[in-house]
Amino acid sequence: MANLTITVDDEVLKLARRRALDQRTSVNALLREYLESYSGWREDRNQAVRRFLSRAQQSRASRGDHQWSREDLHERP
Repeated sequence: MANLTITVDDEVLKLARRRALDQRTSVNALLREYLESYSGWREDRNQAVRRFLSRAQQSRASRGDHQWSREDLHERP
């Protein structure tokens, strides 16, 4: 994870810290969440999870059509 340095007015930071404290979080966490949202990273991750779950539900294994044996689970190609 990278570090980021920003310049902000002292009074703005003081007020932001108070507000974050009221919300039981930190200015750092708020900025991280904002940047994740702004960049689209969170949505990309959510879409990937949805695709994975959709494919998992469509797989034969999720329907219980197959009883896995120890040999099946440890089979090597």
